Amino acid sequence: MRERNKKIIQEKGITLIALVVTIVVLLVLAGVSIVVLFGDNGIIKQANESSLQT
Repeated sequence: MRERNKKIIQEKGITLIALVVTIVVLLVLAGVSIVVLFGDNGIIKQANESSLQT
């Protein structure tokens, strides 16, 4: 019985760690995407400059 409880606790811990890692990865991807879109030479700025040139 104790081995079963120990296994359940370990599985919950692994699940929590996986959730935290997933959230961190998503935050990093969101940050990179925002910089690519709105950065100094981002996609939005390039699109605006292209529309002005045409």
